[in-house]
Amino acid sequence: MMVLDNISVERGGQVIVRDLSARLEAGQIHAIIGPNGTGKTTLLRAIFGDLPLAAGAIGLGDRRLQTGERAGRHRRDWRDRFAYMPQDTAADIALSVLEVVALGRFGRLSLRIDDETLDLAMTRLHQAGIAHLAGREIASLSGGQRQMALFAQVLMREPRAMLLDEPVSALDLKHQVALLDLVRQETRANGRVTLVVLHDLNLACQYADNLLVISDGALKATGAPDDIVTPKLISETYGVAVEVLRDRRGNPVIQPAGDPPLEHFKTLEGIIA
Repeated sequence: MMVLDNISVERGGQVIVRDLSARLEAGQIHAIIGPNGTGKTTLLRAIFGDLPLAAGAIGLGDRRLQTGERAGRHRRDWRDRFAYMPQDTAADIALSVLEVVALGRFGRLSLRIDDETLDLAMTRLHQAGIAHLAGREIASLSGGQRQMALFAQVLMREPRAMLLDEPVSALDLKHQVALLDLVRQETRANGRVTLVVLHDLNLACQYADNLLVISDGALKATGAPDDIVTPKLISETYGVAVEVLRDRRGNPVIQPAGDPPLEHFKTLEGIIA
């Protein structure tokens, strides 16, 4: 379990995340949703230890990150428990996809990668469905292919917790579903705490066990999608009128209020099944 205990994060003298508390169960996907610029990425970076806490503490298992701490060299015991997939990752290095994925096992550049690590990296690439790209340079991949490779790298860490910042933003619907299916499988099979930032509310409602709805840096609501997603909550959070329907499994399906165009239903066709 991960515990966020009344945490606040400041940047440039401005409070970006304020007084946020949550208990995040292992073996579950916790989706962070909310408008742009509301502190979602800042929250992930603070949990990873990139940004110091202005207040509060974070606990993961028997480890704790306190106010003022960031996970530098003296807190490798903290970072080693995480795999963090940022929203924007440089991919202009002259390494093959296989090498980039293999380096995920070490969390840093290594002068030598042994055969066992390369074999595991190939297994992860097969899981991600891109083993055929193993010999390509990472810089030559499309945005969607690169995201799949970077998630394969995340799996190399075998982490206690996964922090994924908009991992499906560059993917088409087929690959969004494939990646999130893999995220769910890895989370449940290995008892990981998974936090994922998603902008697609319908994907969040379908895949998340728990939602954290953030607005203006504060936690507006948290709970299972079926319990908390209402037209009032979404409309107040995003400033747009919506309707909430249900798919055949009971998952909320959010659409703009009124009569949506036919293209909107086509977009949802692969989700409502």
